[in-house]
Amino acid sequence: MTGLTAMETDTTADMGPLLAWARALVSPALRNAIDRMPHPECLIAGYHRGWHEADGSPLREIPAGERGGKAVRPALVFLAARAVGGSAECAVPGAVAVELIHDFSLLHDDVIDGDPMRRHQSAAWMVYGTPAAVLAGDALLVSALCTLADSPTPFADAAVRETLAMLGELMVGQSQDVTFESRTDVGVRQYLTMAAGKTGALMGCACALGGVLAGAGEERVSGLREFGRCLGLAFQCVDDLLGIWGECKRSGKPVGADLAARKKSLPVVAALADDGPAGRRLAALYERQEALDEDGIALVAELIERAGGRERTELEVKRQTAAAMRALSRAEPTAEVYQQLHCLARLLTDRDH
Repeated sequence: MTGLTAMETDTTADMGPLLAWARALVSPALRNAIDRMPHPECLIAGYHRGWHEADGSPLREIPAGERGGKAVRPALVFLAARAVGGSAECAVPGAVAVELIHDFSLLHDDVIDGDPMRRHQSAAWMVYGTPAAVLAGDALLVSALCTLADSPTPFADAAVRETLAMLGELMVGQSQDVTFESRTDVGVRQYLTMAAGKTGALMGCACALGGVLAGAGEERVSGLREFGRCLGLAFQCVDDLLGIWGECKRSGKPVGADLAARKKSLPVVAALADDGPAGRRLAALYERQEALDEDGIALVAELIERAGGRERTELEVKRQTAAAMRALSRAEPTAEVYQQLHCLARLLTDRDH
């Protein structure tokens, strides 16, 4: 791997060099794909990624962290390709497509959820309006599919089919997530099924695309896909924990916002299943219509923990991470890349990062 040695990505090293390598490899092609979009949508996509101010002018301040994302998904694409003997360069179209689809989903999610913040700045729909943000998301999706279809590789058709299958799962997961908010009968299993579509499918596709574009057989691609899917589920569980007990600097949005909106994340769903005093009181609070103030949000978080929601979610993180590593073994990756993917999995599931 050009510019990155195994020593730099051992189990105790910072993953910064690997993510920086992935970001440098995907960025030129990603910018090119977005620059080819119509101007209004290109402007919005660039702002959403933290490349410039809302009017297109250079940033007036240094972005907080990686406002455009840490390039985790491109890193998964590249490492998956290398895991089966391919080059990272052959998988660039897949990495670009995955980033574009991720941003498409974020733009639409923010509109659906009414979230005012994304990546430490005002969400695109707050700045440009809902119709413009939705159209920018649509343009990103079209650009992603065109990037794959037009790539000079004999595996372009297979990559497009892989991506279309993922998009079907993504839409079902998003639909379920929306309907869950008005339902009182959502269980842990139903939540995990939803999260497998909304979050797991995209990470699974990222890993599968690396294998597909490297020309791997279906058995190895299947192992990579399942690795990414389980890792995505573990990541979603961690994100759910951070949404309640994390810090704004990591999530990019106010902690407690999901509780204020009565969203049914995994800790909430698990806690609502508890028939003890804490679970019943939590259910009563979730059924009320009035807004929760800071004290109310703190009380809800305490009840979730007392009802076992936090512990149940932490156990699910461990379960899905272990399943991911078992699936990765089926892909028969090289020892070096197995170690790098293991480190990346730890990064994604470590609440301290």
